Amino acid sequence: MTRKLEELFDFPSGDAPAEESSLTVEETRVALVEIDATIDKIDAALPAVRDLDTSDKELDEIAELAKESYQNLSDLGMNVDSRFSAELFAVAGTMLGHALTAKTTKLNKKLKMIDLQMKKLKLDQDRKGDPDAEPMETAHGQILSRNDLLERLIGSRDQNDNKA
Repeated sequence: MTRKLEELFDFPSGDAPAEESSLTVEETRVALVEIDATIDKIDAALPAVRDLDTSDKELDEIAELAKESYQNLSDLGMNVDSRFSAELFAVAGTMLGHALTAKTTKLNKKLKMIDLQMKKLKLDQDRKGDPDAEPMETAHGQILSRNDLLERLIGSRDQNDNKA
């Protein structure tokens, strides 16, 4: 690694021995307990959203049906003539792809729910910090007629043409 990269990313230089950061057994246990508590909080928060379990079950059923179809088509592909088995194996692969897609969709949905809940928690915490604070003004606006707007647009176009 070059010295510039080491300096840029604050890595220890290649000349100096790297310090090992190992946790003791007790520190590891404490960290695991904290991680378990965090996971339990996330799992407890997920059922608060309606119909999450229903769609999870449906996606699991789709994945299971696709896996069964894959297995059946693979077995059939092994028992037919080789010139016909290629198409059966292609369809079996597609079924396996559907199973994977169903599982991925389920996980993405859970991650999105967690992300939304974390954003909501952050907003709630921000509001608790200063309950008397009024919403911040984010933009200024003007009411213009159509003609005023056209005059401004034409004027800015003329200024841009004069600069070029």
